[in-house]
Amino acid sequence: MSDKQVKGIITAIITPFRNNIIDKRAYKGLIEMQIKAGVSGLVPCGTTGESATLDFDEHEMLIDYTIEVANRRCFIIAGTGSNNTKEAIKLTAHAEKAGADAALVITPYYNKPTQTGMYEHFKKIAETTGIPLILYNVPGRTGVNMQPETVARLSEIKNIIGIKEATGSLQQVTETIRLCRDGFIVLSGDDFTALPSMAVGARGVISVTSNIVPKKMVKMFNAFEANNLKLASKINRELWPLHNAMFIESNPIPVKAAANIMGWISDEIRLPLIPMTGTNLNKLESAMAEQGLING
Repeated sequence: MSDKQVKGIITAIITPFRNNIIDKRAYKGLIEMQIKAGVSGLVPCGTTGESATLDFDEHEMLIDYTIEVANRRCFIIAGTGSNNTKEAIKLTAHAEKAGADAALVITPYYNKPTQTGMYEHFKKIAETTGIPLILYNVPGRTGVNMQPETVARLSEIKNIIGIKEATGSLQQVTETIRLCRDGFIVLSGDDFTALPSMAVGARGVISVTSNIVPKKMVKMFNAFEANNLKLASKINRELWPLHNAMFIESNPIPVKAAANIMGWISDEIRLPLIPMTGTNLNKLESAMAEQGLING
């Protein structure tokens, strides 16, 4: 995979469970549906894939199985981050050995490292492994915001090829693009900011919503790439209520509820998260009905 191939709609794929075991049959069906819809890539073991509650064996198996099922029909960016540098290296080394195209590595959470600490964390992972690395900045989850200046320093390391930028700030996206080396990949980490981020130079989005409507997300990206901004903007507006619904509770609660409503997976989710019920479930169903995904 060349750096130029990393663009488009990249789905942060959910992990289906049944009786607290990964449901490989359902997961295979999700992968096939995503590839058929034309997504550029998949991210197994991301936040949306409940990486925080996967044990090491599950984590490694899920990456292996995703690569096996996808069979080079799209690129695979394996989630391998941890707040423990040693653990992140272990997970990243496995993804490299398994044949993932790249690894998505989150900023250390809970520890709250300094900017220099984050730089040293990612530098150590890059020095210890050879797989292309995509940084993941999501302050709402981690409690720390990696500044554009730090990202720019890291962009000079050969196998650090990009960042998933999920601050929700177009100012930070723009500054990151401005400061980093030419060719450094910036991907939106929020469906809300996908289109505006692409307008300022991002190459696509690592998406939650594309779990449910991959074809429509791909259509929006393709319209943007074809300079049909009117169509891209129209699709973005149409998807807006669904984007909102995907985050009315902590991700991935709503997206797994939606996939369950569609009949693709069970609604099982691991504690401390619990399945969606009540008013929020009604709001999700209304947003899905608006998209024609279910009867209103």
